[in-house]
Amino acid sequence: MENKKKAAAAIAGVMNYITTEEEAICIQSMAVPAVLPAPAPSAAGPIKLWGMSGRQSQMQMRNLMQMRTFK
Repeated sequence: MENKKKAAAAIAGVMNYITTEEEAICIQSMAVPAVLPAPAPSAAGPIKLWGMSGRQSQMQMRNLMQMRTFK
């Protein structure tokens, strides 16, 4: 009896989550205008691959330190 109640509660929770996500997607799609204006030119400039690589390396090193792989 207890296992059936737990299963029913879990299924109800998952169905509630799925319904909420579907509603959020519908609301977002209704908020987007039908005709999108042309995107404005970006002032950021070109992508700098060396800079991205350096930042990625730093983030990876911090992640390894947080996982305490170094002693």
